[in-house]
Amino acid sequence: MLSPDRLRSAAYALAGVMGVIALWWVLTLTLLRDARVPSPAGVVGAAVDNGWDFYAHHFGMTLSEAATGFVYGTLAAIVLAAVTLLVPQIEPVIMQVAVISYCIPLVAIAPVLFIVIGNPDEGERAGTATALAALSVFFTTVVGTVLGLRSADRASLDVVAVFGGGRLRQLTKVRLVSALPSILAALRIGAPLAFLGAILGEYVGGVQQGVAVTLKIAQQNIDVEGAWAIGLGCALVAGAFYGLFALVATLVTPWSKGAAS
Repeated sequence: MLSPDRLRSAAYALAGVMGVIALWWVLTLTLLRDARVPSPAGVVGAAVDNGWDFYAHHFGMTLSEAATGFVYGTLAAIVLAAVTLLVPQIEPVIMQVAVISYCIPLVAIAPVLFIVIGNPDEGERAGTATALAALSVFFTTVVGTVLGLRSADRASLDVVAVFGGGRLRQLTKVRLVSALPSILAALRIGAPLAFLGAILGEYVGGVQQGVAVTLKIAQQNIDVEGAWAIGLGCALVAGAFYGLFALVATLVTPWSKGAAS
């Protein structure tokens, strides 16, 4: 059962969304009347005209690419973060790789990845989209995992050491449990980024289906309402990912104050 604080927060969030929609509607009728800004009704109408099958088909492909890249990027980040605890000497190298992956703009590396990976076969996931999704989540997960592993209680680590446990036993018995809130917080940010990375990868990945394809078609047809409908759909998906991992954090790590925020 939801607590009064959570119900209050949900009510405030709903009121905020309704307020934004109302402001958007008023602006399209007044200041932005002559601009190419569609009304909420126009966007909803375009979404209804496109139909559920349209969104399920194209968003389903992008979600598949994002999920695959998210899993690869998350696993690589957690494994490398754990290695920094087991072999502290290589921590500077791993952290430098993580920082480099974050500093290189995705729009700059996307064409390079496309040249290396190539065009996908018809109906298959775009390798470029999957790779960019993995890169998008890698940095935040590495940093969050390393910070979480280092936050382990010293007394618990000493207990494991007293009973003959080494760094590996401390990692599996104490550090990973302590790192769960930080890992889930990183994934809460990384999941929407993976979806964004997959869309960017589709732009250069030579795909025949996906969110990027629908945006290109809407741009070519000057379909303003359709483009806004797709964009808002992307926002809803990203928000759903964020909320999903927030819920997981609340259920898995109830002892953490960060999980409840």
